[in-house]
Amino acid sequence: MLKLGFLRAVVLSPFLTAAILAFISVPAVISLAEYLGLVDDPAKRPHPAHTEERVIPRAGGLAIFLGVVAATFIVIPFSKQVVGIILGAAVLVVTGLIDDKMDIHPYIRLLGANLAAALLAVGAGAGIPYITNPFGGTIPLDIWRISFNFLGPHSFLPLADLAAIIWIVWVINMVGWSWGVDGQAPGFIAISAIFIGILALGQIGVDNFPIWTTATIAFITAGAYTGFLPWNFYPQRIMPGYGGKALGGFLLAVVAVLSTAKVGTAIIVLGVPLIDSLYVAVSRILHGHSPVYATRSHLHHRLLDAGWSKRQIALFYWMVSAILGLIALFLNARQKFFAIVFLAVILGMAILWLSFYTSWQKHSGFDNGSRI
Repeated sequence: MLKLGFLRAVVLSPFLTAAILAFISVPAVISLAEYLGLVDDPAKRPHPAHTEERVIPRAGGLAIFLGVVAATFIVIPFSKQVVGIILGAAVLVVTGLIDDKMDIHPYIRLLGANLAAALLAVGAGAGIPYITNPFGGTIPLDIWRISFNFLGPHSFLPLADLAAIIWIVWVINMVGWSWGVDGQAPGFIAISAIFIGILALGQIGVDNFPIWTTATIAFITAGAYTGFLPWNFYPQRIMPGYGGKALGGFLLAVVAVLSTAKVGTAIIVLGVPLIDSLYVAVSRILHGHSPVYATRSHLHHRLLDAGWSKRQIALFYWMVSAILGLIALFLNARQKFFAIVFLAVILGMAILWLSFYTSWQKHSGFDNGSRI
């Protein structure tokens, strides 16, 4: 049984510290964004995936980042791993601020900022040493090791590190694609981080990275996005910008890996945005477009077209994430595999039905409620 003092140090204190610091940082970030012109103006910057019609400050990722960094330095001892994670997060947030001003090309964000952040995290120790076989045993990824000496001994695990890089970059983009309406993503990011943190508390640390540090980062992530949520919930006063979206995916991906490769758990908890992003990517490819080509075809867009309000969509994502998180707490590897397959089938059927329904609704001349 975990002692109360340990829970206070690892869970409550990091969560509240990050939440308070992120919350109180937002007004200053809003002023800065307005002064520097980091705003979203649909008349000047049209985007097919955007759902906001007002002029709204961007750069919310800076407030979230400040909450994460300040809380990390307050409650977590200095280490190489922590520095690597913070540097990776900083790359994404700085890229996001530049994007808020001038719209960086998606491939530059993908192959530049995303890859750089992933490399920094992996260099700090976020490799995936094995993949659990849902039908028994594990598939080791750390059997191929390249050792070298440069100002000290180092080891490079090509398969384990490559798997982690692909995972981190994928989750960064998957979470970013699912930030569609006010308050949608901060809620499911916070919920996902809480469940990953809970599961991390019962795991063994990766190499020299203490498991309590991993769990603490998870609860810091949850706190920072919870603190940002009141400013982003409908009607939002600030947008996260690319930095806020990418930062959430990065931290969730890294914590899932560091908590003894709890990637399966993260896939379950993030099931809706993850599967939605896969369906959208495949759809874009089948239509001859790049996977990063912007379209109004995500699940939240279809729900808007079906008449749902922004509040309802945000609450739906939160509720589903919480339910899936609770389920993930009690599933073994094989059960998680079948749960993911079942969720993919159900969500795929729902997307197809919504696509048919909204298409029929538009052809019938009904108001689709997309401006709610």
